[in-house]
Amino acid sequence: MTDAVTDAATDAPRPRPITLIVVDDHPVVRDGLRGMFESAPGFRVLGEAADGVAGVALAARLDPDVVLMDLRMPGGGGVEAIAELTRRGARAKVLVLTTYDTDSDTLPAIEAGATGYLLKDAPREELFTAVRAAADGRTVLSPAVASRLVSHVRKPAAAGGEPLSAREREVLGLVARGTSNREIAAELFISEATVKTHLTHLYAKLGVKDRAAAVAAGYDRGILG
Repeated sequence: MTDAVTDAATDAPRPRPITLIVVDDHPVVRDGLRGMFESAPGFRVLGEAADGVAGVALAARLDPDVVLMDLRMPGGGGVEAIAELTRRGARAKVLVLTTYDTDSDTLPAIEAGATGYLLKDAPREELFTAVRAAADGRTVLSPAVASRLVSHVRKPAAAGGEPLSAREREVLGLVARGTSNREIAAELFISEATVKTHLTHLYAKLGVKDRAAAVAAGYDRGILG
């Protein structure tokens, strides 16, 4: 079985569409997102859920590439659902799509394992781009959320600490480009276990807990860009 399908007009293979599910407690929002993605080439909506618990079950059954996840939902919130998907080792990448951008919403969602975080006022093309990036495993943050993450990591960064080694800077730069651990290992000719060790060390030096926060801290401290 192949991941590509054939275009009948040209007989040329085209990429398999990105599959996703929508988890939101508002039927109008779910309908709008389904219509938007089904009208655009390269996407396929597999299903919908009205709360986090149902979303986790749906993701386990349908195995989508991306889960579009709201945060505040009766019957099961998004952060708990993200944490459960992370605990289960789900293949799907979670892209938070919500109206809330407070610290009490953004930081727990990123720490739970969300690949990206966008607000519902994002333009449709930005949303399409974010879903493609999330499917590739790249971190996607709205400007407002990125600013909050920078503010969150600024205190430990300002407190000083051991500088990153040259290798740790290389690893952080590749992380910022959305490169996976396996790809980093191949590019730097080291093992994946060594990549994870470098990540653990640079997380500690930057005072962060995950890749997204490390990238934000890297930009804030002038290590990146």
